[in-house]
Amino acid sequence: MNFIKRVLSTVTGIFVFLIICFFGLILLGALFGGSSDDVVKVKPNSVLELTLDFPIKDYAGKTVFEDYPFLNEDKKNGLFNIIDAINYAATDDKIKGISITNSFINAGISQTKALRGALLKFKESGKFVMAYSDIYTQKDYYLSSVADTIYINPAGMMEFKGLYSEQLYFKDFQEKTGLKMEVVRFGKYKSAVEPFLENKMSDDNREQISVYLNSLWNEIKQDISNSRNIPVDRLNIIADSLLARNPILAKSSLLVDKIGYYDEYLNGMKQAVGTDSKTDLKFISVKDYAKYTATKVKNYSAKNKIAIIYAEGDIIYGEGDVNTVGQGAMNRSLKEAREDDKIKAVVLRINSPGGSALASELIWREIELTKKVKPVIVSMGDLAASGGYYIACNADKIIAEPTTITGSIGVFGVLPNGKQLADNMGINAEQVITNKNAVTYSFFEPLNDEQRAFIKEGIVDIYELFTGRVANGRNMKQDDVKAIAQGRVWTGTDALKNGLVDELGGLDLALQRAAEAADIQDYRTKEFPVFEKDLEKMLENFGLVKAKETILKEELGEESYKIYKEIKALKQKKGIQLLFPYSTDIK
Repeated sequence: MNFIKRVLSTVTGIFVFLIICFFGLILLGALFGGSSDDVVKVKPNSVLELTLDFPIKDYAGKTVFEDYPFLNEDKKNGLFNIIDAINYAATDDKIKGISITNSFINAGISQTKALRGALLKFKESGKFVMAYSDIYTQKDYYLSSVADTIYINPAGMMEFKGLYSEQLYFKDFQEKTGLKMEVVRFGKYKSAVEPFLENKMSDDNREQISVYLNSLWNEIKQDISNSRNIPVDRLNIIADSLLARNPILAKSSLLVDKIGYYDEYLNGMKQAVGTDSKTDLKFISVKDYAKYTATKVKNYSAKNKIAIIYAEGDIIYGEGDVNTVGQGAMNRSLKEAREDDKIKAVVLRINSPGGSALASELIWREIELTKKVKPVIVSMGDLAASGGYYIACNADKIIAEPTTITGSIGVFGVLPNGKQLADNMGINAEQVITNKNAVTYSFFEPLNDEQRAFIKEGIVDIYELFTGRVANGRNMKQDDVKAIAQGRVWTGTDALKNGLVDELGGLDLALQRAAEAADIQDYRTKEFPVFEKDLEKMLENFGLVKAKETILKEELGEESYKIYKEIKALKQKKGIQLLFPYSTDIK
């Protein structure tokens, strides 16, 4: 007994010590971690180092703790912070050029295209852009192809082979395990649920994937062709025959300029900077430089503002956070922008595969209210599909990137069913009811015809509502919307042709159109949402969440951990879903 008491007292002491240390760190942060303009120093003859080895979000997010303001976070490493930094570097006399050193860039295709556009604009200043990598993934090369000089390590590799998308099918798996999915869908292209119904890809699904992959690939090839002066047809031959798979082939195919080690790359950059070969180069990371330029790129003298409201991640019913879109944070942001007299227009930046139909409808309504007061312009990023398109469709104008994936106007419902699994394990579920339809769904019973009919009725109602919203927002006939709906996915280029978007371009064009609609010239931007957090609730899981994720990543590996996260995310998807049909991991 004394031993147990000693163990418990030791554990309690350790726990108290950790809590004291935690709050001690908070206090030190409050006392010494204040903001200062001297945190980042840019020295003369510096090179901006563009190493994008962290997850790139359109919006890095701003988080506030109501009772602990010294813990507030306002990161400046989002996509548009980086683009602002590149734009500012073009006019900064201390920055002589940009070095791209990427392996496995963690950004979407449209995000990469936007970064590429900023680098092209930077080159107009006359400053250099150089690139080096040991291994060029296809997306890394797409970004680096804009450089004046491209290096590759002599022992390196290059991936240039075209795009592909892989889908897994689970029909036989369900039969063997007894764990099945009850599926109700509307739209022949709504292929999110196809893997639970078939063992192979349908012709309709293969058609839409082929169309949008080829559209993306054509855009990538054209950009590379323009930068490297290689005909598009030749790029296809290079991809088909893998004529860039090693450094020698990559150079002979004109995709790279020089084969050399990193020290040779540095020597070449020193010549571009104009420094002595024995002098060390002065690098500043894009993260630090984005933080440095954040307060310099805005026109603080401008009285007028344009709100940029970011909708990034799955749409869920609830508050939402930096990784998800909830009607709580979104509608609060729209209301604040609507009621602020200094904000003259709203740009809604969407990077979402969709999700909850109810949350999408609630956000749609808030946009409708905002539209009556001031212009609302939508800017689409990598994804604005299904529910992501739902919250875009009633904007005054919709602007998409050519490589945006959008549309997917369809509805589905999925319910797990474990009847056969339970039978195999010797488990039997019995129900006692007071009314005929008291049991609308049970995990242990298959859906009967009446239950399925009720669910189908709800899905048809949502589909009619969805296509009606699109028809009203886009000034189209509902039948015409249905002709291009059915859950079909389109790229921005094709969506422009069928009337789902108005123009092709990035956030800069959306801001320009917002200023025109509001009839203003000078303005500054204000970003939303601001996410509110409760420290006390966070402390309930103090030390456990991060440790659990770290252990899972180590045990499962990155790819398996992504699958685990996707399965876990299914638990958040309540109600009827307006969701992009499959993973957007295009390779």
